[in-house]
Amino acid sequence: MSPGRRRGGATWAGDFPPAARPRPVTGGLVARSARGDIGENWWSRRFVAVLESFAMGSRLSRGKAYARRGQVLGLDVAPGVVTARVQGTRSAPYRVTVRLTPLSELAWAKTEVALAEQAIHCAHLLAGEMPPELEEVFAAAGAPLFPAKAKDLEMICSCPDWEVPCKHLAATFYLLAESFDDDPFRILHWRGRSREELLARLRSLRAAGDGVPAPPVGPVDASPSTPRRPLVGAAVALAGIADDAADASATAPTDRYTFWDAPSLPAIPASPELPVDLLLRQLPTPGAAIGGAGLMAALQPLYVRLDSPAGDA
Repeated sequence: MSPGRRRGGATWAGDFPPAARPRPVTGGLVARSARGDIGENWWSRRFVAVLESFAMGSRLSRGKAYARRGQVLGLDVAPGVVTARVQGTRSAPYRVTVRLTPLSELAWAKTEVALAEQAIHCAHLLAGEMPPELEEVFAAAGAPLFPAKAKDLEMICSCPDWEVPCKHLAATFYLLAESFDDDPFRILHWRGRSREELLARLRSLRAAGDGVPAPPVGPVDASPSTPRRPLVGAAVALAGIADDAADASATAPTDRYTFWDAPSLPAIPASPELPVDLLLRQLPTPGAAIGGAGLMAALQPLYVRLDSPAGDA
């Protein structure tokens, strides 16, 4: 049996199942593409290309006819799992399941910080679009957006076919790709973040970077938001991750002799709107012995005065 594939409970005589046309259905999901490739946007085409790179190309093509005839009766996407019902030759539809492990919370946290640092990425996502660089952002955070190898996918179908993927799984993949065209956030939902959760998190990070209170979390729409300047102090956004917080606490300077010898600061995106106290924001909070957070608050007005014209001093 091929890796990642479970055989259904049905059996047949001989080495191969008998050839037969699937039962016609009414009201199934019909692929929009009548011929040629399936997928309109870069993310859906990329998903199909990833599957084909796993040497599934010839087996995937067997499911195109099923997808275009409407044999897929239902398709549902949830974190880590896609389920579908596909009508085949038998009276009862086959049950199809495709599992892909959701990204970890740490991977999501890193990815969200990287996305929030770029106003253009946030604008694309808030408009219901996937920025072309999205896959690179996920990869840089150690969190591949698409499955990296065939064994990342667990493919299950209740049909008696041993092939991986069978035509029922293949039809599901094609309809899944088209559903990504309809709503690209389904990809992210499959990887573990709903649209509402991700956009609320990005808005909160952007607001924190601008130094203003985060807006209340409520219903999220897909309308573009006003671009803001790049997020600063991005490392602070990972403070809720236990490992990162522990590392920061262990390395934070605690006295006046070591405070200015902090590790090298993270790179900040170039922007004409960077705040004058940017350097101060990037420094770790000093120890209580030299003033703690109060020292940082006292220094901030000095940075503003230094940036003022000489006549305002």
